[in-house]
Amino acid sequence: MLNSNLEILSDYPFQRLRALLDSQPASHGLAPINLSVGEPQHPLPDIVPAALTRDLSALSRYPTANGSPAFRAACADWLKRRYALPDALLDPERQIVALNGTREGLYMLAQVVVPPQKNGQRPAVLMPNPFYQAYIGATAASGAEAVFVPASAENGFLPDFAGVAPEILARTALVYLCSPANPQGTVASLDYLTRLIELARHYDFVIAFDECYAEIYDAAPPPGGLEAAMALSGGRAGEAALNNVVVFHSLSKRSSAPGLRSGFCAGDARITQEFIKLRNYGCAGMMMPVVEASTALWREESHVAANRALYREKFDIAQSILGNRFGFYRPAGGFYLWLDVGDGEAAAVKLWREAGLRTLPGAYLVRDGGDAVSAAAGKPYLRVALVCELEQTREAMQRFSKVLGG
Repeated sequence: MLNSNLEILSDYPFQRLRALLDSQPASHGLAPINLSVGEPQHPLPDIVPAALTRDLSALSRYPTANGSPAFRAACADWLKRRYALPDALLDPERQIVALNGTREGLYMLAQVVVPPQKNGQRPAVLMPNPFYQAYIGATAASGAEAVFVPASAENGFLPDFAGVAPEILARTALVYLCSPANPQGTVASLDYLTRLIELARHYDFVIAFDECYAEIYDAAPPPGGLEAAMALSGGRAGEAALNNVVVFHSLSKRSSAPGLRSGFCAGDARITQEFIKLRNYGCAGMMMPVVEASTALWREESHVAANRALYREKFDIAQSILGNRFGFYRPAGGFYLWLDVGDGEAAAVKLWREAGLRTLPGAYLVRDGGDAVSAAAGKPYLRVALVCELEQTREAMQRFSKVLGG
């Protein structure tokens, strides 16, 4: 009666966190601070309320299936500006897919690109380990086998997809890559991205470049999948230049607007056209006021720079308080600390009971296959989301330091 492939799914990380902490007494006299969820808490950009309320009569009608022409053009134009892409590379009408947040799109993509069989065998979907949970959910729903590729300190937190056994690559249908990475903040170089695209074309699998943290970086803007594809093509536009490549972007992190649930997918026209078709059958379109607000956000950059500056200040605070303890390093992108505390679960309990800090054990983001490599990729770590305002971040880091020492 049930899809047996769903057995691969274990409890969702935040279900496990509730089971771990909710029965524990919180620290008395200290207001709780939640650092476990990657939910941006910076002020909503001023342009959003006006754009949302400009035409509320749109709520009396069904939304269109794929945003609006202005929205699709804004997304395509932003990609061209951000990644120095040629004007002819993207057709907004055929290569932009409007999404109710990238989580939806990352999940649904597998239904588009994972066939019942690949080279006569059960298809495989590759993902980093640690990984974003939507990836494994998508894999289970598509009937594929999930293959977890370690992204540990030993390989600079970048999964070595080329090192996967050739017999697995031959039946691989889809690879997920997040850069900047959640949770480690690692940025894949342009060379890494181009080599991955070459691997995808050799074995004929699709790469889903999850780039939702691309606008939160410390120094240099992270390169992207479309940029890498253009580098491989020698700068020549044309649909073939994006073969096997799709990218996902969101306003949740870039614009501190997680409640909009607004994102998009772009890339290989063969994939985006099928993706749009599938969404027509199973998904509601973005509400038109959200489409209006999203269009305005993709065309405005000053709020993004201000957002990025706030995260830099918070990393300054964390660095000044934690120093070189807990394996602290300043991530190249994203807004997480990935701290080596020896035992993530034990540290999470201690921080909750003694400091009122809610953090996420790294083991909850890793599929532990019982081997030393996968265990080392998660068990020693805590993921700490620096999403609070500045003074609350300072207070949290001081509590963290006091309770765990190091």
